Amino acid sequence: MKRIGILASYNGSGFQTIQKAIEDKILEAKVVVVISNNSNANVLETAESLDIPNFVINDKRYPNQDCDDKIARLLLEFDCDYVFCSGYMKMIGPKLINAFENKIINTHPALLPSKYGGKGMYGRYVHEAIIKNGEEKSGVTIHYVNEKYDDGKIILTKELVLDDNETVDSLENRIKDLESTAIVDTFKKLL
Repeated sequence: MKRIGILASYNGSGFQTIQKAIEDKILEAKVVVVISNNSNANVLETAESLDIPNFVINDKRYPNQDCDDKIARLLLEFDCDYVFCSGYMKMIGPKLINAFENKIINTHPALLPSKYGGKGMYGRYVHEAIIKNGEEKSGVTIHYVNEKYDDGKIILTKELVLDDNETVDSLENRIKDLESTAIVDTFKKLL
């Protein structure tokens, strides 16, 4: 059974999607550890309620230490086969990328490669830009993480056509639904 580590900064909705698919016997895997850079992240409570070991690793908690190295060591200690970024808002460093080459997976709320990826392009900012530019399509891209934001090899994409009266809120909700399907499909493919 494959072992998945989660990196999350806030709610970890992608983690919850994976966990539900595991509980529903859709995915044969186990989430073995959750790591956040935010000590107030709701994902920590969710992990706690599921008896999944969870940790906070950030510069505030570990000043003058290499947090990237700490995270890599922890994920290796938990023998993770894959690492899933569930709204993880920190750049992943080279030690972690090297320790888990083509094993760190991120989801992006737009079709990549495009002008809707890269630094500063996340969450609502992406949807606002897509609406503002009058795009006809959007979607979700699941990709491996490398040294650049939203630049790794694409694993899977799912797209949708924008409605004539699409708003940022409606697009955000439609993308979240599509993202859940894309995450499960990605792990079905990888496992």
